[in-house]
Amino acid sequence: MTEIALVTGTSSGMGMHAAVELARAGARVIATMRDTTRSDRLLAAADAAGVAVDVRALDVTDHAAAARVVDEITAEYGRIDLLVNNAGQGGVGTAEQLSMEQIRAQAEVNYFAPVHLAKLVLPGMRERGHGTILTVTSVGGAVGQPFADAYCGAKFAVEGFMQSLAAVAERFGVQVRVIEPAAVASDFVQNAVRPTEIGAYGELLDAYVARTTGAFAKAQSAADAGAEIAAAALSDEIRFRWQSSDVATAFVGVSLADPDGSRVRAFTAPWIVTDRSA
Repeated sequence: MTEIALVTGTSSGMGMHAAVELARAGARVIATMRDTTRSDRLLAAADAAGVAVDVRALDVTDHAAAARVVDEITAEYGRIDLLVNNAGQGGVGTAEQLSMEQIRAQAEVNYFAPVHLAKLVLPGMRERGHGTILTVTSVGGAVGQPFADAYCGAKFAVEGFMQSLAAVAERFGVQVRVIEPAAVASDFVQNAVRPTEIGAYGELLDAYVARTTGAFAKAQSAADAGAEIAAAALSDEIRFRWQSSDVATAFVGVSLADPDGSRVRAFTAPWIVTDRSA
C-alpha cells in the first residue's frame, strides 16, 4: 500500500530532502511550506530524483489552515499514513534578551504546531490502526544550550509531549517518534531569531556564536539528514528516539542514559495495561 505522507517545512534543507527521499521510497508526498513561490528547489530536487511531490501552502502556526489542509488531503487521498513535523525555527537569546512574545513565537512553531498537527491526524490513524507521526526535534531537545533558552525549551516540551503520547498511541497501532539532528548545513541558522539587545552578555554571546559557527562548518549535510529523517519515518523498528548522525547520538548521550527511548518505553508501557490486554 502506498503511504500517504504529509511533510511540513519542505522549501529547503533537510525537510526538502526528506520529502524527496520519501517519494523515492514510494510514498505519495504532500509537501507543505509557508510560501509556495519558494518551491523551486524542492521541485527541481524531485525532478532530478525522478519523483513527484504535491506542494501545498501551510503556515504551521495557523491552526485553522492546518485543519483545512489535513481535511483536504484526507478528502483527496482517503487518509494520512505518515506525518513528518519538520517545520521549525531557531532562536538565539538568553532570558533577559528575550521578550515574552519571542518566547511564545518559539513555542508556537516548535511546540504547538507539531502538537496540533499530531492531534489532527491521530483520529484517522487510530481508526485504521496504522500510522506514524515523526517530529524533527533537535539535540537541543535533550541538551539545554546557552543562548537557546526559548528554542531548547520548546524542543524539550515537544519531546516530552510526543514521548508521553507514544505509549498510548502504540496501543492503537500508531507509532510516535522523534528524530534529533545536530548541526545541519541548511538555511536554519540564517533564519534563526536573534536578540536586538545584547546588554551584559556580549562576550558570552560572541563566544557562543564562534563555537556554533565552528560546529556548523563541520555540519551534517542537509541531504544526509533528510535521508535519515525519511528512514526513521518509514522504519518498521519499534523505537521512539532517533538521531540523524553519530555526532547527534553522542551529543544527546551527554544528557540521556537512554538514547533510543527503549527504557522509558518499557517503564511506562505497564502503566496502561488493562485487564483486557493483560
